[in-house]
Amino acid sequence: MLVLALQGSPRKGNTYKMVTSFLNKCKELGARTEMLEVAKMNISGCRECDTCSTKGFCPIDDDMQKVFFLLREADVVVMATPVFFYGPTAQLKAVIDRSQTLWSKKHVFKLNDPGSTSRIGILLSVGATKGKNLFDPMTLIAKYFFDAVQANFSSENTLFFRKIERPHDIEKHPTALKDVESMAESIVAPLAKRKKILFLCKKNSCRSQMAYGFARYYFGNRFDFISAGTDPAEKVNPLMVEVMAEKSIDMSYIKPKSLDEVLSQNKIDLVIAMGCEDGCVNIPKAKKIDLQLEDPSKGPIEFVRKVRDEIESFVKSFDFDRI
Repeated sequence: MLVLALQGSPRKGNTYKMVTSFLNKCKELGARTEMLEVAKMNISGCRECDTCSTKGFCPIDDDMQKVFFLLREADVVVMATPVFFYGPTAQLKAVIDRSQTLWSKKHVFKLNDPGSTSRIGILLSVGATKGKNLFDPMTLIAKYFFDAVQANFSSENTLFFRKIERPHDIEKHPTALKDVESMAESIVAPLAKRKKILFLCKKNSCRSQMAYGFARYYFGNRFDFISAGTDPAEKVNPLMVEVMAEKSIDMSYIKPKSLDEVLSQNKIDLVIAMGCEDGCVNIPKAKKIDLQLEDPSKGPIEFVRKVRDEIESFVKSFDFDRI
């Protein structure tokens, strides 16, 4: 599982320390973590070109293209920022505005991300004053951001600390870092305990990705689903993306992964091999199921739909609790 933090402060100060404490606790619990210091990234503001709402993608070629993929992969998304004029920093606001692309996927094209049923959004923020309404605008912005990235968010998933202005103020606060670690444990510990199920095929561009998409969408709140390939392609099969969209599932911001990469990050409980060419793969201590599915990656699209439906039927009927 991945915990992704968007660290919005331009300096390594109180917000950075707060995020680091959160992620360190997540690592202790067994999660993979990544912090994006957005102020150091090349992310332009939204140009309001309407490409995302008419064609379903953002044409600006910058670091935000990487962020889209990470937002889709993440199980937990942390938005962390100091208060600047009652809102987030300009650098983080650019990320939020560019997430209009993902908003369009959901609300214009009616596509669900596979992780939408289980992804969790968290807001961490510090402010220099003690004003009663200091964090109200930030909470509203976070609400709509997490709606766009399809993460479940509520007021319970927020931590705010007032009168944090000078360097190291967060460390001097009597409970702040302990509160951050406590939140990390309460949210991440149950997710980290989920059994890990790997869908495997050769290229990780079609069959295993469809299985991953259906499984994560239907059962992602109870199991940690992963997909990989023994000889992964550079990108997913566009026919796979097209036929999954027919099922209202968006697979456009997903990249193939190698089996070695996945095994280096996860202890697998069950391997579901999608075709006979992967039947010889053996992962120690992991149970295994071989599905003899033909490779539909070269089409025609009618055959890809047929295999998609077979995979969906298997996923929905399989008793994952038995592993």
